[in-house]
Amino acid sequence: MPWWLLGLSMVATTFSTDTPNLVTDIVRTNGVSGNWVWWAFLITGLLTVFVYAKLWRKSNVSTDIEFYELRYGGKPAKFLRGFRAVYLGVVFNILAMSGVTLAAIKIGQIMLGLSPLETVGYAGLVTVVFSAVGGFKGVVYTDFILFFVAMVGGIGAAYYCVNLPEIGGVANLVSHENVIDKLSILPSFDNKELFITVLIIPLAVQWWSAWYPGAEPGGGGYIAQRMLAAKNENHAIGATFFFNIMHYALRPWPWIIVALSSLVLFPDIASIHEAFPNVAEDKLGHDLAYSAMLTKLPAGLLGLVLASLIAAYMSTISTHLNWGSSYVVYDFYARYIEKDASQKRLVAVGRLSTVLLMVVSAAIALLLTNALQIFDYILTFGAGTGLIFILRWFWWRINAWSEIAAMFSSGIISLLINLTPLGLVLFGGLDETTSETVVGLMPAWAKYPFVVLVTTVIWVAVTFLTRPEKNSTLFNFYKRTQPGGPGWDKVVGEAVTEGEDIVDAREKWSVPSGILAMLLGCVVIYSALFATGYWIYGKQTMAIVLTIVVLIGSYLLSKLWKKIKATIF
Repeated sequence: MPWWLLGLSMVATTFSTDTPNLVTDIVRTNGVSGNWVWWAFLITGLLTVFVYAKLWRKSNVSTDIEFYELRYGGKPAKFLRGFRAVYLGVVFNILAMSGVTLAAIKIGQIMLGLSPLETVGYAGLVTVVFSAVGGFKGVVYTDFILFFVAMVGGIGAAYYCVNLPEIGGVANLVSHENVIDKLSILPSFDNKELFITVLIIPLAVQWWSAWYPGAEPGGGGYIAQRMLAAKNENHAIGATFFFNIMHYALRPWPWIIVALSSLVLFPDIASIHEAFPNVAEDKLGHDLAYSAMLTKLPAGLLGLVLASLIAAYMSTISTHLNWGSSYVVYDFYARYIEKDASQKRLVAVGRLSTVLLMVVSAAIALLLTNALQIFDYILTFGAGTGLIFILRWFWWRINAWSEIAAMFSSGIISLLINLTPLGLVLFGGLDETTSETVVGLMPAWAKYPFVVLVTTVIWVAVTFLTRPEKNSTLFNFYKRTQPGGPGWDKVVGEAVTEGEDIVDAREKWSVPSGILAMLLGCVVIYSALFATGYWIYGKQTMAIVLTIVVLIGSYLLSKLWKKIKATIF
């Protein structure tokens, strides 16, 4: 498929019903600067663009889980492939879909007066039938249409909300007493804990250490699924770069404007509850403010925005269902249950798994409270595993046991900290049994870095305590992907000794140029993101300066891209 179609599909998939709710929750709680918890993933995204997209395409695997038996060998690799298929395709996938469905429930309650069960029944039934019948092609092609519907609805909602009589335009909004302390793009240095939590940890630790759907270190998930479906390496790179520009530089501001506007009409949760008394108590949260603002829209625009939210829901859920079922079918059922299964049987298993994934995720969604809750759960549960996904391409010593150790230790540590008294002892918080605030041994912001540190120490130790992969496995992986770099010098040397020709003389190591392009790309996209914000705020001097930075950076990046492109044959 071409880069533009796959790029739009990625953007449509990551724009779901829970995305504006999540952004609204963040802005109302921590201000605009709170979005650094996901803005930091741009670094991960651009590393995928300029370093990993080419490698994924060269691997020629059908799913990113199949990668495990290319990179590793023996029974550990076989176990890892099967377990990760269930772990990511089922467990993590269900958590992500639950967050999306929770947002649909809240929209249904406020905008349509539907009960949670009615929303899950209507939205889930339509989407699961569409996903089961349409397959991957159906998902990608309809994403193309759904993207434009979703964007028009999002921009239209922001324009109307900010011009409501109660708000009176952007100038009045940014000067309103409820909004003025939420506008900063960078968190205040005065609030040390907030500054560390929303800026330092995401930029210093989170982007490379966390596994999160759509922002996996080293690529992966449905992003890898689309890169593997590209025409060639150039189209894979073009698709992911286009996605990152749209996702980070252009799309957040309509949601941010609605979130800021909601602070004028609904300054706290109590005011939302007062306006919408029929909302279930366990679903009350700041993320409801987005749906609450949409009820102010006129009939025609309201219909368009509601259609855009349905489009966002369908595009994301259909992708997750297709992605998850592909893991279940190719990496679990066909690999371990029925190796000689016919295509007809595999399609049937895929459709059954699609239905089951939808049912379970919908059931969990009924138990959740807010969008930020599920975001934090997913981040913490995958903390510390990301560095492996980055290094496994460039360091021969990483083996299957490294990933197994990281996966289990991260999950177990996260569960111990979040679900047992150990979390209170280490990081403090509210003791629900006594209703007293407990002072921990470490500050609350240290929870995430703690999980990352312990997980990293464990998997590095396991790496050196276990045997490396066999030379035949490493030779085959290098010959196919040509990762290059000093981390493979030992393997290349041993290949020469054994008379194996694994190095393609045409291939040039482009990683240093790729990292430079990543840094330059971050400057361009972050500058575009901030310039857009300053134009909206009416701060023209900063907006002009950042716009110039975008233009100069784009020119330099195009020059560097030509150099990188020359290494792709």
